Amino acid sequence: MMLHHHIFSCVLVSFSLFVAANSARNDDFSDLRGPYCENIGCCNDRIDSCSVPILGTLCYCDEFCNQTRVDDCCPDYWSHCRGITPPPPTEAPPEPQYGCTYGNRALRWKQEVRENCNKCVCEQMPNKQLELLCETNVCLVEQSIIESVNREQEQYGWSATNYSQFWGRTLDDGVQLRLGTLPPQRFVMNMNPIKRNYDPAVLPREFDSRDAWPGFITGIQDQGWCGSSWAISTAAVASDRYGIVSRGKEAVQLSAQHLISCDTQGQQSCSGGHLDRAWSFTKAYGLVDEECFPYVARNERCPIKRRGTLQQAGCTPKFSDRVARYTVGPAYRLGNETDIMYEITRSGPVQATMKVYHDFYNYNSGIYRHSNFAINDKQGYHSVRIIGWGEEYTYKGIQKYWKVANSWGTNWGEEGYFRIARGINECEIETFVIASWPHIHRKVLASASNHF
Repeated sequence: MMLHHHIFSCVLVSFSLFVAANSARNDDFSDLRGPYCENIGCCNDRIDSCSVPILGTLCYCDEFCNQTRVDDCCPDYWSHCRGITPPPPTEAPPEPQYGCTYGNRALRWKQEVRENCNKCVCEQMPNKQLELLCETNVCLVEQSIIESVNREQEQYGWSATNYSQFWGRTLDDGVQLRLGTLPPQRFVMNMNPIKRNYDPAVLPREFDSRDAWPGFITGIQDQGWCGSSWAISTAAVASDRYGIVSRGKEAVQLSAQHLISCDTQGQQSCSGGHLDRAWSFTKAYGLVDEECFPYVARNERCPIKRRGTLQQAGCTPKFSDRVARYTVGPAYRLGNETDIMYEITRSGPVQATMKVYHDFYNYNSGIYRHSNFAINDKQGYHSVRIIGWGEEYTYKGIQKYWKVANSWGTNWGEEGYFRIARGINECEIETFVIASWPHIHRKVLASASNHF
C-alpha cells in the first residue's frame, strides 16, 4: 500500500507539471484524442490499474476525480463517468497591442520606458483604455532648473548644465549619496572661534593655495555614490597641511577610506559623518596614506587596528623618519570672513560645511548663489575645502567669492572647483569652518624651517 501511494505521488507530480505547463495556455485537454474512460470503465477508490497513458504520464478514471484535486483525470472522465458535459474552454481575451505613446514611439501593453529618473509603464485602465503611468520622483537633473538659471545668468551670476553622471538619479539619491555631512551638534556649534591679531587690510584681494604651494594641494576627488564628503574633506585638508608645513618633505595624500571604514563611533560611513568626530579620530589614532588604504566609495571592513605604527597597519612608510601614522592637533574653528582668509594664507586650505540645494548639482561655472528655481526644497549638508578667494567685476559691481574644491570629480563645475559668494554666508558656508595642524616629525619640521 505504501508503495502504491509512492508511485501515485510520482505520477501525480509528473502530471501536475504537465498540467501547469498546459494551463498557461488555457488548455483543459478536451482536444486530446480518446477514448480513455470509455475503454477502461470507471473505478471506485484510487486504483493504478484504472488508468491509461496520456502524453508520457497517467490519467485516472476513478472517484478521486470527484475530489478537489483533479489534475490527473482523463479528459473524458466527467462526460463518461459522471454524465456531465464540461463547458468549452474559455479563451483569455487577447492582450492589448498598441495604445500608449512616448514621444514618437508606440508602446505595447506592459512595456516600460525610462523618463530621466522615473519609470513609465503602459497600463490598462478600468475603462479598458491604455495609459502611460509614470513615477513622480523629483530628479537630480531637472531641465527646467537648468533653463531657468541660464535664462537669468545676469541676475544669479552663474550657469547650469546637465551632468550625465547625475542623469537618471533622484534628488533623494543626491542628498543621501552625493553629500554626506551630518549637521554639527549643538555643543560643537558652541566652539569658540580662535582669535588672532592681524590687519585685515594686508590680506590680498586674490589668493589660491595651489599657486602659493604648488604641488602640495590635494587634487579633486570623486566620492562617487557614497555620502562621504565628511571623510574626503577631512583627509584632504590634513593632507594639504602636511605638505605645506613640511615644505613638501611629508607631502602625502591621506586615506579617506580609513575614516569611512574605521571611524565608526557615532559615524555612518557612506550615509554621513560628523566633522568634529572625524578630526578627533585623526588626532587620536592617525590616518594611513591613500596608497595603503585606497578609496572605494563604499563601507569596507576596517583592516587596521586602532593603534599602532604605519608598518603595523600594513603600510610602507613613505619617509625615512615617519614611523607613526599621520595625526593632527585639536580641530579649531574660524569665526568670520577675514579670519578664514588669514588662516588660509598662513596654514593652507580649511574645511567648510555648506547647505546644498537642488540647483547646486547643476552648477557649471560662475559665482554661485542659490536660486529660487528648485522643484523641491529638500536640502542636505556637504563639506568642502576652501582653498582661496577672489573678486570679479560684473554689471552689479565687484563680486567677492570663495574658491572651493568639491568632491564630485573634475568633470563637474570648474574642473571640480566652484566659486561661491563670499562675505554673505551664502548657503551657510561661513557658519562652521574648521582646521587643524599636522603633527610633523620634529626632524622634518626643523629641516623645513617654516615660519608660520
